[in-house]
Amino acid sequence: MGNSITLKSAAEIEIMRQANQIVGDTLSMIGKKVRPGVTTWQLDRWAEEFSRARGSVPAFKGYRGFPGSLCVSLNEQVVHGIPSKKVVLKEGDIVSIDFGVKYKGFFGDAAVTVPVGEINSRKGDLVKVTREALYKGIKQAKAGNRINDISRAVQIHVEKNGFSIVRDYVGHGIGAALHEPPEIPNYSRKKRTPRLLAGMVLAIEPMVNIGTSDVRVLKDKWTVVTADRTASAHFEHSILITEGEAEILSRTSNPN
Repeated sequence: MGNSITLKSAAEIEIMRQANQIVGDTLSMIGKKVRPGVTTWQLDRWAEEFSRARGSVPAFKGYRGFPGSLCVSLNEQVVHGIPSKKVVLKEGDIVSIDFGVKYKGFFGDAAVTVPVGEINSRKGDLVKVTREALYKGIKQAKAGNRINDISRAVQIHVEKNGFSIVRDYVGHGIGAALHEPPEIPNYSRKKRTPRLLAGMVLAIEPMVNIGTSDVRVLKDKWTVVTADRTASAHFEHSILITEGEAEILSRTSNPN
């Protein structure tokens, strides 16, 4: 990953629209299949088959050795959960589903957190606030603002609702690489952050916990869990910075 933030051309933006639409459509399809009794491995298979049929390649599979196409993270798992035939969704779970594709040389990336059947009110609030925080961040993502304006908007909404922001993982630029500069933390920093320019494409992704913001990585070297094992939620969109409101490239048809 280079050090410079790239502005995308009109042709590149059009490809990224298509890449992210595949991601959004895949997440919409998977969201409808989330129910008790389904394994996370099955969700992974559906996502890979669906996205390949659209002419894209799953971006995460093999990325730094990751074994799955989806990152599927249940309850206290924050991100990077590995799909497994042994992990069966249960009533009351929440499942965070993160997916990316490569299409015609460019990447798309998005995430949703989906309830499995009926969930308790605390988990329901967590999912709602995390999703709202993403949109608060996106509202600040316009030319002339700075990265920190996005970060601050996310943090304020999360903390005023009594939840905590994961600080170990951040959003990112996206384009011809899955992860490009700049980093987009979900909390405000004291230092000066880059100014947003029309043509930047960013992946904004709040990860929010019920309890502590501290996290741990499990022995599988991938799965990130909350240190106190309280539930976590994760939403992400890839967006295009314009002179006006940001364009969400990875829209889903679900209310996610």
